[in-house]
Amino acid sequence: MFKPAPPATPWPSSKLPGVLHAIGLVLLYFLLQVGAGVLMGLVVGVLEKIRHPQSSFANVHKHVMNVLRQTDSSVMLMVVALPLIALLMFWLVRRQWPQLWLQAEPPGFGFNAPYGSRWYAAAVLVGVVMPPLGALLTQLLAHGHDVTQNVQELTQHASRNLRLPLAIVAVTIGPMVEELMFRGVLLSALMQRMSVAPSVAICAMLFGLVHLAGLDFQWYALPNLMLFAAVLCWLRLKAGSLWPPILAHGLYNLFALVALLAAT
Repeated sequence: MFKPAPPATPWPSSKLPGVLHAIGLVLLYFLLQVGAGVLMGLVVGVLEKIRHPQSSFANVHKHVMNVLRQTDSSVMLMVVALPLIALLMFWLVRRQWPQLWLQAEPPGFGFNAPYGSRWYAAAVLVGVVMPPLGALLTQLLAHGHDVTQNVQELTQHASRNLRLPLAIVAVTIGPMVEELMFRGVLLSALMQRMSVAPSVAICAMLFGLVHLAGLDFQWYALPNLMLFAAVLCWLRLKAGSLWPPILAHGLYNLFALVALLAAT
């Protein structure tokens, strides 16, 4: 199913991504999103204090929380902050491991053309088939419970003029940076220390776990996320490129958003 582990690389281990380093980058990516929310709250609080200098701290805090709870505020934060965070993560990875950027096989990150255009067709197939298959699996495990996702809820309740920017970010920026973190840096780091199967399993498990918060910790969504992540790992290794997984990931998100908007 997978290619065998690659032979020893010409670079010393000090120039390759370590597992802890890769996990640290993944955590940094999500912590920066939290930090962006905190920064937005501080800015709103300062502006409120400037407008109403006599307001108490309790009133300012109440105003800040009311603003942050608004769906459009969350959408604007995602639309503005996520591209900036993605640029930072791309810069950090490219600066740290420039020699791995265009290498097809791990420990390379695969920002090169795949082994033939057929892998783009395979990516389209994955992106179209996995959403209904994953939804069926999740519903079977949920036993009738509603399964919600933060991005989908934001899209559903956002103002109409913000839905398109949010969808663009969710379909392009999000998949690109997440594939770099998981199927690029993390998978490459794992495969330097263990065989392909456990590397894929760990990568898929971590991918699912970090997304559980966005699913309100509904555990029955975890198998679907892990299955999708494993398929993306397979696609990245077989195609020798990160672009097919990025395409499949983007189509997966697009399918989910279109299905949600059509239903509402």
